[in-house]
Amino acid sequence: MRRNIDSFGLACGDLPRGAMNAITDVPGVLVGHCTLQSGDINTGVTAVLPHGGNLFRRKVAAASHVINGFGKTTGLVQIDELGTIETPILLTNTLSVAACSAALIRDALARNPDIGRTTSTINAVVGECNDGPLNDIQAMAVTEDHARQALAAADGGPVEQGSIGAGTGMTCFGFKGGIGSASRRFGIAGQDFHLGVLVLTNFGRAGDLTLPDGRRLSPPVAEPASQGTEKGSVIVVLATDVPLEHRQLARVARRSGAGLARLGSFWGHGSGDIAIAFSTADTIDHDEGPEIVARRVLSESRIDLLFQAAAEATQEAVLNSMLSAGRFTGRGGALRMSLADCLAEAPLP
Repeated sequence: MRRNIDSFGLACGDLPRGAMNAITDVPGVLVGHCTLQSGDINTGVTAVLPHGGNLFRRKVAAASHVINGFGKTTGLVQIDELGTIETPILLTNTLSVAACSAALIRDALARNPDIGRTTSTINAVVGECNDGPLNDIQAMAVTEDHARQALAAADGGPVEQGSIGAGTGMTCFGFKGGIGSASRRFGIAGQDFHLGVLVLTNFGRAGDLTLPDGRRLSPPVAEPASQGTEKGSVIVVLATDVPLEHRQLARVARRSGAGLARLGSFWGHGSGDIAIAFSTADTIDHDEGPEIVARRVLSESRIDLLFQAAAEATQEAVLNSMLSAGRFTGRGGALRMSLADCLAEAPLP
């Protein structure tokens, strides 16, 4: 059974969780994985779909925030200029961004033959982290077909976490990292809403991890590289069904950094820390006819709820990525210990 923070008496904030405690608590959001694990190959693809329809035709409001920009994520420039996302979000390793981007482009062309002919081109969104210490990243094992498999596997159920999909070869605070998710539920104007987070964790120095109860933990076995300068990365994907416009989504995305900081991260020079946020509340029609359109937008007086939810869910999602991952041996025998195993042996304060 997958372990989470409840298994060890930990808590991240006080807002209630969604039913699945995952990004898929936001209605319509889908997640899928494709995992490659054979010999020195330990990598994969994770797909996050804001909805299951034609995203190019029915875009969603979006924004990004670059916490520290040592990364190769594609699509951010247009997201922050136009305020929308028009493809699924794919996560993978650094040297597989091109293959995943090509898969998204080909999928969009198949669904929309007018792209690049009589309408605009397509803005593919792919996030990445460097899994080279545990994966033979130079093999460039991820193909377009693997990206398509992750997209085809996407559903709205509980999110598989830990060493799966893009998270297969990732390291976090010297422990085994990977994919993690969490969500928060809250009421606005008499309605229930959700904010969900999915993270790809590959950041943090060994010894810097700070648990919600104040303990600092180091893995009993840590690679020398994880004890020096901060060279990792993290991708944070935030989804909500609250109606937010681009500027508000950018503000929410920034608060994911608070969740990372609570864990002991200081966003080092060599770390690519990127947040992408979107709202599923209303879609934006690519072929919009009216010259003036109305949009629903949350009152700024209520946005603190989403700031709190973003910080809490990001913190918990990172911990879940580690607690869901078992002890792992990667490329060349490189070992990463399980945070859950270490917590099971660590005395409470």
